[in-house]
Amino acid sequence: MPLLETVGVKVRFGGNVALDDVSISIEPGSITGLIGPNGAGKTTLFNAITGLQSVSSGSVMLNGKDVTKFAPHKRARLGLARTFQRLELFTSLSVRDNIRVAGEIRNRWKSIGGGRMDATAEADRIIDLVGLRDVADREVGEIPTGNARVVELARALMIQPSLLLLDEPASGQTEDETEAFGKLLRKLAAEDGLGICLVEHDMDLVMNVCETIHVLEFGRIISSGSAEHVRTDPVVIDAYLGAPESVG
Repeated sequence: MPLLETVGVKVRFGGNVALDDVSISIEPGSITGLIGPNGAGKTTLFNAITGLQSVSSGSVMLNGKDVTKFAPHKRARLGLARTFQRLELFTSLSVRDNIRVAGEIRNRWKSIGGGRMDATAEADRIIDLVGLRDVADREVGEIPTGNARVVELARALMIQPSLLLLDEPASGQTEDETEAFGKLLRKLAAEDGLGICLVEHDMDLVMNVCETIHVLEFGRIISSGSAEHVRTDPVVIDAYLGAPESVG
């Protein structure tokens, strides 16, 4: 059973259709890409999945459960976590405290799968997992953007999700940081069984880590398939990628 299914999701803003009959699925242990031009509806789809945006029609299923009318916090408690295009961190707190606070919030949930955690110990484990040990005690406002993106991922991992939605997580990263980030995503999917959905404009990252890629344009999916399929699809080339050689 897929971790996530959107079935015919439509979102309207007044007379404007932002998403039109969008259906995708994400399996455990897999990385799925969601790409397309600016304004195509990628973040709107993330908002619909997480409950920040209501849908006009269609449904959102998490682990086979219809959560279309669930509030965001209820979806989080079912194992859904996300990051945002714009960094949403406590800049005056240390990297460690930014990560730890997510575990403390999770421990306040009335129903917790797997029981309460030692938030300090778990934060240290995740710091090592994602490679933030060297900056763990620095304030987030003092570290490079590339590191801050990893802090957001680490904080999302503290709620022990089964599904991660990552909105442009490589923005502001150097080439080396992006390469390391891609390896980390593959490890999380392969070893921890996480389902990951990635919105990203770095096509090298998307093509290297995603098993399935969906392409949005004007709120509709215009192509879906493997990296090779999407890379060579004339519709996608015309709408978004340009000449094949431009994406490596």
